[in-house]
Parts: sequence; C-alpha cells; structure tokens
Amino acid sequence: MPVKTIRPLTPSTRYITIASYAEITKSRPEKALVVIRKKTGGRNSYGRVTSRGIGGGHKQKIRLVDFRRKKFGVEASVLAIEYDPIRSARLALLQYKDGEKTYIIAPNGLQVGAKLMNGPAAPPEVGNHLPLKSIPVGMQIHNLEVLPGKGGQIVRSAGAAATLMSRDQGYAVVRLPSGEIRKVNEECYATIGQVGNVEHENVVLGKAGRGRHRGIRPLSRGVAKNPVDHPMGGGAGKTSGGGHPVTPWGVITKGFKTRRRIKYSDRFILVRRDGRPMKQR
Repeated sequence: MPVKTIRPLTPSTRYITIASYAEITKSRPEKALVVIRKKTGGRNSYGRVTSRGIGGGHKQKIRLVDFRRKKFGVEASVLAIEYDPIRSARLALLQYKDGEKTYIIAPNGLQVGAKLMNGPAAPPEVGNHLPLKSIPVGMQIHNLEVLPGKGGQIVRSAGAAATLMSRDQGYAVVRLPSGEIRKVNEECYATIGQVGNVEHENVVLGKAGRGRHRGIRPLSRGVAKNPVDHPMGGGAGKTSGGGHPVTPWGVITKGFKTRRRIKYSDRFILVRRDGRPMKQR
C-alpha cells in the first residue's frame, strides 16, 4: 500500500502523507461486529485524569476481531478488506460456510475471494491459522498466541512479522519483530504471513489537527510549569530544571527501564531485543 503526498498549497500540506486506501473494498463495517467506543478523556471511574493528553477526537467504532479463530476445519471466504480506526492494520471480513462472519487481521497479499482455513489440518498458506508445531520452520507468522488457547496477543500491528526459527522439546523458538528470540509452546496458534498495510510507518501527520482528530491533546513541557506542578518546573527565566528529565511523579523518562528485573517469563527469553543473551536464573 503506497502513501500519497499532497501538493503544498498550504504550510500544513507540505509535509502531510496519507495512506492510499487502495486495498479497501468495503467502506462501512459489518453492523453486527462493531460496538461504539466510549470516550474517557483520560479519566478513571472517579473522574480524575490518569492519562494526560487525551481528549476529543472523532467518533470511532470498535471492530470485534476474532484473534482465536477456533472454528476448525470449516472453510471461510474473504468477503472484504476493511479499515479499522483504532489499529494500524487492515481487517479482513470472513464468512464461513455455515454463514458466520468474523473479522481477522488482514495479512499482506490477502485478496477478496481467497479461501482460508483454521486448525492443525490447514495448509501452511497465507492467512491460515495453525499451531506452531504444524508450521514449517522459517515461515513468517503473526497474531501469535503466548498461552495456548488464549488467542493471538502479539505481532498484530501493521507490517509486523515474526519468524519461526526451530522446534525442540515441545517449544518453538520464535524471533519477534523487536529482535527478541524466545520460546513459545508449540501448541500455541499463529497466522501465516506478514501483517498488511506495510507502508503505515511512512504516514506523516504533518499538522496538529490530524493528531486532534485521533484524540491526542497537547502536553505542556515540564520546564514551562511551576515547581508545584512538575519536578522540572520553576527557575528564574529559562532553565532545564537542573535535573534529569522526569515525569510529574518523579519517574525518570529517558533510559530508565520499567520492566521488572525478575519475571517468571524470563526463562522463555533466549536473546533480548538489544541482542544480548538472557541470563537464565
């Protein structure tokens, strides 16, 4: 999917790039598979702001995506490729032979009219959903389960793809898009292929208004605030605050690792995303 540029007739259109949407074949979502997204404005159930910079934005409808795909052995046809306002990937509308319709994440190259299948007996072709033990080594996969039967949880954004590297003693070794190499139970399911809308990373908003349409509000710099409002606030005239950049609650913002140092899942990680081998405890 290429991106389109606009003639720079105004300052904002000089930098804007827009997705072409050439692959979209259906403009309105399936009515039975959507729910209205409730706006929170970044506020919790007490009405207090817990996430700053959230508010406004266009009304959005959440598409109910089937990440588990547990209808095994029933052939499905691709009816349409659709847009989803809350995710970077495109969606494919499937209709099974028994008439049921579901949404799945559309892999790269999937066309309307294609036939898909779920289950251990499905052929390893683009869009089919199989357990890792049935997928040939070296293939690209996405919508990968972390726990068997829970449904795909990772490798779901536009252009993402993991690689099945090997299998041994009931586990499959998978290289994730981040570069991390980890073991996953071979009973976990994954979808064959790379997630579509590969050119999404080349889209440039180009102006503040497009961010506001997405519900993103401006944020004030910490150094522009008073000491009572931010750890980096205050000072006579312009100053950087005299300390390391932190959040309003004092947590370091640049380089501070927020992941717990000891986690149960560490034993499944073979190589970390920075390329260093994981120390097994």
